[in-house]
Amino acid sequence: MRFALIGQPNCGKSTLFNQVAGYKAETGNFSGTTVEVTESTVRVAGEIVQIVDLPGTYTLLGGSPAEREAADYLAAGAADVLINVVDATHLAPGLELTLEILRSKRPTVVALNMLDEASRLGLHIDGPGLGNWLGVPVLPLVASKGRGVRNLFVSALMLGRSLSGGLRPDRAVTAALDLDPAGRHSLAADLAGRFVSRGERVYSWRDRLDEVLLHPVGGYLVLVAVLLAFFETVYGLGSLIEPPVLALFGAAGQAIGARLGVGSLPAEIIGGVLQGIAAGAAIVLPYLVPFLLGLGLLEDVGYLPRAAFLMDSMMHRMGLHGKAIVPFILGYGCNVPAVMSTRTLEEPRDRYLAAALSTLVPCAARLAVVFGLVAFYLGPLAGMGLYCFNLLVIAATGRILTRLLPEDTPGLILEMPSYHVPTLRSVLHKAWFRIREFVVEAWPALIVGSAVLAVLTYFHADRLFNAVVRPLTWGLGLPAELGLPLIFGILRKELSLVMLSQALGSSDFNRVLTTAQMLVYATFVMFYIPCLATLSALRRELGTRAMLTISALTVMVSVLAGLAVRAVTALFGAG
Repeated sequence: MRFALIGQPNCGKSTLFNQVAGYKAETGNFSGTTVEVTESTVRVAGEIVQIVDLPGTYTLLGGSPAEREAADYLAAGAADVLINVVDATHLAPGLELTLEILRSKRPTVVALNMLDEASRLGLHIDGPGLGNWLGVPVLPLVASKGRGVRNLFVSALMLGRSLSGGLRPDRAVTAALDLDPAGRHSLAADLAGRFVSRGERVYSWRDRLDEVLLHPVGGYLVLVAVLLAFFETVYGLGSLIEPPVLALFGAAGQAIGARLGVGSLPAEIIGGVLQGIAAGAAIVLPYLVPFLLGLGLLEDVGYLPRAAFLMDSMMHRMGLHGKAIVPFILGYGCNVPAVMSTRTLEEPRDRYLAAALSTLVPCAARLAVVFGLVAFYLGPLAGMGLYCFNLLVIAATGRILTRLLPEDTPGLILEMPSYHVPTLRSVLHKAWFRIREFVVEAWPALIVGSAVLAVLTYFHADRLFNAVVRPLTWGLGLPAELGLPLIFGILRKELSLVMLSQALGSSDFNRVLTTAQMLVYATFVMFYIPCLATLSALRRELGTRAMLTISALTVMVSVLAGLAVRAVTALFGAG
């Protein structure tokens, strides 16, 4: 049996999916976080059931790829039972989609999610009465706390097993199903007014907090303070771990070299493997883990959507749709889901711009370069300065692109989610979901890449690669040895830093690179060609031509940004 979860963005649908299926889909407070059909097998009352998490959609008649994907899945009739998740704090908009779903005459269960928040707002919903009117079960749910989850899925299972397909809409609903969108909107509002009673809303500390966080001036000051504290924390934790772990692996490498013979091929290969392991353990993970834990914490507590609200005006100055903030924020974790999330944008022009600019956002892999090179040697303020420079470059690039592709973009309609107290389990699962990619996929690539570089260096083949890239490294004022790390960085961005120590013959970059060279190198790596996985996502979402033009754009931007940083450091005498 197969259950399909369907609901509007930000209704808690993916949270429900994760409660029963494990952490196999991204959960966040952004509209459109889930843009793919995600499926998992679970056991419900002793029976194996397929759970499908459909893309969040406001309507089955919309034009965006995500909305079409959900509508096509329902039209195919692949699901035995539809579980329509509705945000109880915004019942009327949710019921508009419910009325559309009921037109399919498929067995349906309506789950009223976030009832705890609705109660806090003074909203009391007559679920049984609404269910009788609709002719389908309407069940209470607080997915974030696991309340009502078991009853919901057992009820869906019973509904799917029944020969009659469950309750059918009565004559009143049947007549209403033929209404046009305006009629459904009016009917949904009428139903919300009929089955929702409003008590006194408690003006809580959450409301007072929003007055500060969303203030047109104070909100931005808080945002800067949060980012600064975030960077200081990540840098502080990483800098405590990196030196002793590097020293430990350095001693091990010296011992292996002494035993196998310094400069011999076996010693070089084993040393390269050891450097790849050390890079992951000492340079990447010490910064990546606290960064992703912090990002998950800010996401779960409900702050990131408020940051998106503040940044909406900047999006429009760049000529972008306000919803483009979603791939931007996702890009700080990984550029792949950032590119995929552009499906939530209706216009091809908006999808192209959002995808192009989100690839310039420094993902977690580029984070290793910023923290492991710049922040560690030049201080956290220098690292944050690079991130701020990154935003300026993205804004300037967006402005230029939108002048080349002029078109008015609509405003952002974002329903602000309530604050939540994040659970340790949720934050840890979210971080592990993202760290696992590095441990399982990236780290082995770093180890193999380090070994390959060791072999290339031993046979002096690295000189050929460095010669190919030499015009670029010469123009940026970088050592010729950095060509190979830049080439391998296209495979995985972490390789740009891991191979740096091998290429220069030292992991103490203070001794082999000047301040200007560290800044220029990190700047170039932040912007240039996306990694192989992101290129694949671009090709899949936008086509080969768009992938190639975006890749060319990133090279152009990275060179110009690198030259600008080189000029500024020369002006201020940074050696």
